Amino acid sequence: MRIERIHEAPAHETAWVVAAYETPVSDRLWHLTATGAAPAPVLQELLDHLAEGDGLDTAVGSALDEKSVTAATRPLVEAGWKHGIDGRWVRWTNLSGDAEVQFDALAAQTTSDTLATWTIWAGPSVDQPTWALRASLHTPAPLIADLATELAHGRSSRAMSRVGAA
Repeated sequence: MRIERIHEAPAHETAWVVAAYETPVSDRLWHLTATGAAPAPVLQELLDHLAEGDGLDTAVGSALDEKSVTAATRPLVEAGWKHGIDGRWVRWTNLSGDAEVQFDALAAQTTSDTLATWTIWAGPSVDQPTWALRASLHTPAPLIADLATELAHGRSSRAMSRVGAA
């Protein structure tokens, strides 16, 4: 596991990079990035999840299936987030429309490690978020579920109404 913090990054650019490797010299298994404005409770949930496990919740080379996506987004469904499909994207949006978890079905079908399969964001739009997390294909579903739980029920959800003020 490797975590990098880029201290000089502007709030809307990548400031955190998390990557998991099977061994110190192997190829990257999965990665996640977060912008500098990502809320502290979301980052804390990320770090807590990583501290509790080894980041290898997803078997190497395993496919991301419907069961994994359903498990990862269950906290959003239980919190009443709206679910929708827009082309290649499956989205779960909070009731005020200022936060979303987006799953890219096309990225999930590729072997590329550069496309974001998951995007978690809050702000005016996915194209101009106040903050965002982007995760690759093999990012563990339990990690996405923990982040979704924080977003839907945690301390960061209480700050959603102030997202536009950031």
